[in-house]
Amino acid sequence: MQLYTIGEAAQLLRVSTDTARRWADAGRFPTLRDGNRRMVEGVHLAAFCVALAQEATEGDGESTTSVRNALPGIVTAVRLGDVAAQVEIQSGPHRVVSLLTREAVEELGLAVGVRAVARVKSTSVHVDLD
Repeated sequence: MQLYTIGEAAQLLRVSTDTARRWADAGRFPTLRDGNRRMVEGVHLAAFCVALAQEATEGDGESTTSVRNALPGIVTAVRLGDVAAQVEIQSGPHRVVSLLTREAVEELGLAVGVRAVARVKSTSVHVDLD
């Protein structure tokens, strides 16, 4: 189980730590205590990232951020086939879907809730761990 501090969650959500804390306090995503630190399970953070992105696009449908080449985010879905795999990453309001080999997914340890970076080059997207 991948855990994130509120600060790390805020970084992935591209908001301030105070905003992430307020969202957690409001019950928008669950947290747990690790000593004095509040932690978020990666699976819950991934689901919240997807919901937040959907909320953002319901307004005017336009993204307010632009990222060039590297899209840091969190894995929201992994579909494994016999040879190929599909990985979805939520990077702010951007959903990136990449097709790669099952072997690459297993070697990288990609799973829902894991932080990853989608790197875009020409028409290819390369995924590595953050």
